[in-house]
Amino acid sequence: MPFRYRLQKVLDFRINQKEEQRMRVQKAQQAVNKAEDDIRKNNEDINNTKSGMRTADPQMFDFYDKYLKHLWEEAERLEAIRQELQEKLDEEIAKLVKCEQAVKVLEKHKEKNKEAYLQEEKAQELKQFSELGVTRFYRQKQEQSEQEVLEEVKALTEGI
Repeated sequence: MPFRYRLQKVLDFRINQKEEQRMRVQKAQQAVNKAEDDIRKNNEDINNTKSGMRTADPQMFDFYDKYLKHLWEEAERLEAIRQELQEKLDEEIAKLVKCEQAVKVLEKHKEKNKEAYLQEEKAQELKQFSELGVTRFYRQKQEQSEQEVLEEVKALTEGI
């Protein structure tokens, strides 16, 4: 009879949960990466504006200052969003770690049960072989005693 793990459905459920959580972690990581890209683009805009300001007409400095102020505010807003997304990512990673631990616990339990099952099966097999050996030994003894009785009967019949 093959090994059947009685908690296989629970293990499968936890594995599915772990995979779903892994997908959530990937989505959160993508969101963090997108936020970092937005920050990078905003920083490039700031640098481009600063370099453009150096070559611009002095009458445009006021517009450049207002635009730079807007870009700096945007940078602060984007950084706040990135931090929020990073916190979400950290939470999702913590959940993933818990899911992975739950799966590992059940997999270890399954492995122990399988080892116990194999040992029990081996013990039953040895017991069966032992019983066969005892039966064979008893049969051989019985045949040997029958053979001796036959030889005695033969010896007695020849002697008469």
